Amino acid sequence: MRLKTIIMAAVAAFAFPALAQAADCGKVSITEMNWASGSVVTNVAKFLMEQGYGCEVTVVPSDTVPAVTSVAENGQPDIVTELWLNSAGEAYTKLEDQGKVKRLGKVLEPGGVEGWWIPAYLAEAHPELKTIDGVLAHPELVGGTFNNCPDGWGCRIVNDNLIKALDLEGHGVKVFNHGSGETLATSMASAYEKKEPWFGYYWAPTALLGKYDMVSVDLGEYKADVHTANQSPDNPNPGVSSFPAAPVLTSVTTDFAERKPEIAELMSKMTFSVDHMNGVVAWMDENNASGEEAAVYYLTTYKDVWKDWLSDAAREKLTAVLN
Repeated sequence: MRLKTIIMAAVAAFAFPALAQAADCGKVSITEMNWASGSVVTNVAKFLMEQGYGCEVTVVPSDTVPAVTSVAENGQPDIVTELWLNSAGEAYTKLEDQGKVKRLGKVLEPGGVEGWWIPAYLAEAHPELKTIDGVLAHPELVGGTFNNCPDGWGCRIVNDNLIKALDLEGHGVKVFNHGSGETLATSMASAYEKKEPWFGYYWAPTALLGKYDMVSVDLGEYKADVHTANQSPDNPNPGVSSFPAAPVLTSVTTDFAERKPEIAELMSKMTFSVDHMNGVVAWMDENNASGEEAAVYYLTTYKDVWKDWLSDAAREKLTAVLN
């Protein structure tokens, strides 16, 4: 039996016990962000809350800005997960300052990962390419091209400033500005399948970095002031800094944290490593799986991780799943 068939059977089997346990903790609302890892996080949380704590969970399809706006205007949903702080911006920090929400912790560890990458087979053949100095000294080994973000993406501004600071084109590296995220992804996938050189920007968690073994090129020290300045398209003096891990949070309304402290504690412990999440969303993509199926895949693959998120009572309820 194929793994996906097993996963689908598990999804169906897991759905029934929740009906008997519902009402232990009452109603809980949680966002489901409209990207793969966000769907995985929400469906894992939903399963644990329903099966371990007896909650009646309502999933609210959302995105970063609408979720923050809804909390500001309506005090709902109770839980906003996979909240990318650099996207939520001042609107979210204002809610924190007003005491309406509180962050429980990182949902991704070390956070959202950005960087410039080369395939692992290229790094193994030419270890000097693991640093930007090595790439600049041997542009022909990376195909003489840097695959840049599409116009309009935040990463495009930072990359353009790094490109100027490093003088990529002066070192013989042509910059190719992709027209969409799809063509950027296709360029990496096509090169990897053919074992050809590739050099460019990408981020995680993503299915692509779960499927393909890529190595981050060392851009040197992270300098907060330089990176901040590089986020401006009008930066008169671009500098060189590596990318920091972007904070990706689980946040709840303060009212919910007071009403449901046990669930707030569960969500504060729910942290996924980026490497694990890359693998899960890659499996999701390869199997055309739903968020619910991918959540079951995670739950069956990483039992030793998520069992430590649970209270003793919830762990006892989920003993059959953990064995």
